[in-house]
Amino acid sequence: MKTSEKIIHLLKAQGPLTAKFLAGELSLTTMGVRQHMQGLEDDGYVIFEDKKAARGRPTRFWSLTSKSNSHFSDRHEELSVQLIDSVITVFGDTGLEKLIKHREQTSLIFYQQSMLGKTSLIDKLNTLADLRSREGYMATVVEDDSCFWLMENHCPICAAASKCLNFCRSELNLFQTILSPEASVSREEHIIEGARRCAYRVTPLSAAQPSAQS
Repeated sequence: MKTSEKIIHLLKAQGPLTAKFLAGELSLTTMGVRQHMQGLEDDGYVIFEDKKAARGRPTRFWSLTSKSNSHFSDRHEELSVQLIDSVITVFGDTGLEKLIKHREQTSLIFYQQSMLGKTSLIDKLNTLADLRSREGYMATVVEDDSCFWLMENHCPICAAASKCLNFCRSELNLFQTILSPEASVSREEHIIEGARRCAYRVTPLSAAQPSAQS
């Protein structure tokens, strides 16, 4: 993978970053990273924001533009939208809802089979994140003081979800079903609503606090 692609993937997964941080991650000089950032900015893939620091000069943070989505899986966006329109035309809204429900049930069976033998909530979450990453969602699990977070830094079905929000509702239902009765799940950030990522708060229903990830 080219250095510029690595930079784009780091910004996608972690959000706004400084050239200094990127240099450390990529084992490059800060000057070298800045040269790559200039090229990416010229191509329209990144923008920057200078944030005031406690002391000294402002710190420059780089982030991705919407144009950068071309570097990630899109699951054939145009075809997805056309298929949704065709389903509605031929079968109506009820037909589309049946299709979404069938997709949800198929995914539920696959995810549940993949989680056989996983007894702890963190093991299930790590398995779920791995499955979702394979599907293009760039998913990670983050531990908080009283809960876990399932972060999805990319939406490979964004065009379909934008056309029909029931896809997003279905995925939230899917997570709630898989992780019950151990935890409740709520979506706190949503790409469709303009957020950088989709963030799901996973709150254990037992009194026990989240255990550290091995």
